[in-house]
Amino acid sequence: MENFKYNSDGLIPAIVQDSTSKRVLMMAWMNVHSIQTTIQTGLMHYWSRSRQKYWLKGETSGHTQRVISWHVDCDQDTLLFEVEQVGGACHTGHQSCFFQELDSSGALLDVKETRVFDPKETYAKP
Repeated sequence: MENFKYNSDGLIPAIVQDSTSKRVLMMAWMNVHSIQTTIQTGLMHYWSRSRQKYWLKGETSGHTQRVISWHVDCDQDTLLFEVEQVGGACHTGHQSCFFQELDSSGALLDVKETRVFDPKETYAKP
């Protein structure tokens, strides 16, 4: 971890992939603390830039990510995690955050993928 190349905010991008299907589920940011916590617990932890706090994936939804393996790229500036995903990875209810296909001009195509959970129910505040 000491050789990883973090950005000026002390963050490194983490690409998260389903260990079985190899589908890319999401991309999030990590710092040293979130990496250490991920290693210690075996569950993915991230740094939220918008909320300025650490978060355990699934802390609200229950849709956790258990680490199967992890890798660093050749420049040591991006991480790749293979995980066992419980439920959907995307807060919109989709399996992957990359459910929106684009056409050759960059226009949004109709979403073909059905949601795996209802975000209104999952994230409803009591």
